[in-house]
Amino acid sequence: MNRPSHKELFGKLRAARKAVDQKCIFLLNQAAIAADAIELDYSLKLDLIDVLTEILNACSPADYTGARPPQRSYEQELKGLELFAFTVESQRFKCRVYLKFIVMEDALWIVSLHQHRPEKEEP
Repeated sequence: MNRPSHKELFGKLRAARKAVDQKCIFLLNQAAIAADAIELDYSLKLDLIDVLTEILNACSPADYTGARPPQRSYEQELKGLELFAFTVESQRFKCRVYLKFIVMEDALWIVSLHQHRPEKEEP
């Protein structure tokens, strides 16, 4: 089976949206996410919920860009949990945005949230 399935991705996005609605959001690496927020020109303190709501509402299972099967986190707080990554066009930022997250116990853990950085092509 080629995981994650469309149904599984739909469920992860729904769970992520629910966690944002309930303001149950954690940042895995606050310094890196803050630096990326500066690059995208938004405030983590004032705008994060709106940014996440807009990005997650724009995402569909077709926007999944993570590994198949999903990679597992090696960070101590989330060790062994599956990472879900999506790349979507953002109306707010006028660019493609990459979001990687974990949903754990009704909480959304943001691992990455930044402008999409395509891999450089090999010569």
